[in-house]
Amino acid sequence: MLMNRRVAAPTDAIPDAIRADVETLWSYHDMGHALRPCDVGIGLGSHDLGVAVIATRLFHEGLFPRIVFSGANAPTTVERFPRGEAVHYREYAVEQGVPVESILVEPRATNTAQNLEFSRQLLTEHRIPVTSVLIMSRPYQQRRAYATCRLRWPEVGVVCASNPLELDDYVSSIGDPRRVVDMLVGDTQRIEVYAERGFAIPQEMPDEVRAAFERLVAAGYTSRLI
Repeated sequence: MLMNRRVAAPTDAIPDAIRADVETLWSYHDMGHALRPCDVGIGLGSHDLGVAVIATRLFHEGLFPRIVFSGANAPTTVERFPRGEAVHYREYAVEQGVPVESILVEPRATNTAQNLEFSRQLLTEHRIPVTSVLIMSRPYQQRRAYATCRLRWPEVGVVCASNPLELDDYVSSIGDPRRVVDMLVGDTQRIEVYAERGFAIPQEMPDEVRAAFERLVAAGYTSRLI
């Protein structure tokens, strides 16, 4: 196992009344990409250390020779990662045996578009040619990361991955089911809104996903809506 598994307690479980809708959104954001070797792995900063966990694992498995960790801080991450998301990710990776010289840190990005744009700039500055990237993110950020990369960096092949936890295990690792559901709902809204605003390519949203999203909004899971 990549992270310690424990059974979700009642205080940190997804409520039964919304479970089916949460699972629908959770599945929608998983791109289901088959992993393949890429020129570089890019870990997108967030409150989730699982990004560094999967980046470290895939580096050791030989999926890429170099990692870029990208991320500054946000109100949701500053307490957990006071030195910055990317810096803490690098520290974890080094502790797990990734050579320092195999890691680049991009410490300024505060959103997904900046994660990718600043990482691209950093790789160019280091004269590292890139034709393919393996983007690692929170599970429910995969689809948005993919759509953003296809618009901002269309010449590269892109594969998306996350720490492979089941929904309940992920909620337990975060310790706050409300936060996870709010983030899922917010990322679902952003799939369409960001495409409309020219931040990402459009992505199909099946009717069952839209209906699950609308029910969760009606149930009050709205703190991450734009």
